[in-house]
Amino acid sequence: MAVLIVIAVLLIDQAIKIWVKTGMTLHDSIRVTNWFYISFIENNGMAYGMQLGSKLLLSLFRVAAIGVLAWYIWQQARQKARWGYVVCLAFILAGAAGNLIDCMFYGLCFDASTPVHVSSYVGFGNGYAPFLMGKVVDMFYFPLIVTTFPDWFPIWGGQEFIFFSPVFNFADACISVGVVALILFFRKEISTIGRSKDEQQEGATADEATGAPINEGGEVKCEV
Repeated sequence: MAVLIVIAVLLIDQAIKIWVKTGMTLHDSIRVTNWFYISFIENNGMAYGMQLGSKLLLSLFRVAAIGVLAWYIWQQARQKARWGYVVCLAFILAGAAGNLIDCMFYGLCFDASTPVHVSSYVGFGNGYAPFLMGKVVDMFYFPLIVTTFPDWFPIWGGQEFIFFSPVFNFADACISVGVVALILFFRKEISTIGRSKDEQQEGATADEATGAPINEGGEVKCEV
């Protein structure tokens, strides 16, 4: 199941990115609705255009993190972890891998996108950047609220305000959905990460020793 999720996310993510990369000029925008645009940008950083150190170090960190996460998912599957937990982890893995593919291969396969030039496939090794130095393609823009701060407002008075201004891609969305779902529904599993089986067993024994009933999520019920 995890493998199928990763494959499906990667296919959808790369199909959207290649369509945008080879069909739009840089910073071009297609208005879908008043609050949804397809806006083509590229970035060197992490999700939602954030930056973290050098491009090469970031790419190497992604490779290591994806390897560790893939191993962890395999271990959880072997231990028959809850299927929802594995699904969330698979979405995060697939999203991270989708952005890594951009860094690994887009610089090798495509020429550079510019505001006046639509990128095209130029043959492997003839692109705009070396291995691991390609740029991540982003395109989803949701300016849900566009307004202006009143003049009397401190610091930002008279300036434009856009609620949710980041431009992101399908891979970013998968990572975000996976992380939020983990926090909301799988706090018990998160709390055991990095703990040995003996430590987990000791924690379960301690819970049982309280004599209080425990719900499915691992939280102790308090009855009055």
